[in-house]
Amino acid sequence: MRSSILTSLELTTFTDYFKLNLDVEEVATYFGYTFASKNVVLPRTAQAIPWFDDLYDRIQESLPYISLTSEMARREFLIAPVLLDLIRHTQVKVKVEFALDVSEQLKGTIDYFIQARHYLLVIEAKNADLQRGFTQLAAEMIAIDHWAEPSTQVLYGAVSIGNIWQFGILDRSEKSITQDLNLYRVPADLHELLHILIAIVTEQTELA
Repeated sequence: MRSSILTSLELTTFTDYFKLNLDVEEVATYFGYTFASKNVVLPRTAQAIPWFDDLYDRIQESLPYISLTSEMARREFLIAPVLLDLIRHTQVKVKVEFALDVSEQLKGTIDYFIQARHYLLVIEAKNADLQRGFTQLAAEMIAIDHWAEPSTQVLYGAVSIGNIWQFGILDRSEKSITQDLNLYRVPADLHELLHILIAIVTEQTELA
């Protein structure tokens, strides 16, 4: 049975899931998905990342001179450099501010949508609120599941506040959404984060 709370709300874009501070499990249940938060073993590439040092140094050296109190600063100086180097070295294509209209309650723009071997959504959490950001991410992954061809079993998403990333996984056959409890810091965990991102967009990966 669909939640009466969500049914009564006026949800016009994906960002409303953030603004209204909705419970992520309630959102998942409303659309027919199960939800769990747990430690997830994400795919990791075994290939070397020869360009890692350059990216790490650029981020590390710039941090003392940047105020990260604004969303624009976190997006341009922490999130965008990671994605730009990922795109540059893997040749995957990214759609920025990708507009999607699945239904009245599943529409809006996705910050970054990478349509590679596996779909990967990346969104910036407003006001540095990671949990609210994950609820929005869950709604966007559900929208992609409804919209995209069932060519892969797993959809991946990531929500970031710039210096912290968190992943989510949607299993399309099981109709389940999982929030990974692990957090990846930038620049401290940048090497591990890149290994995960590269594996998602370039390799054949399935849930462990």
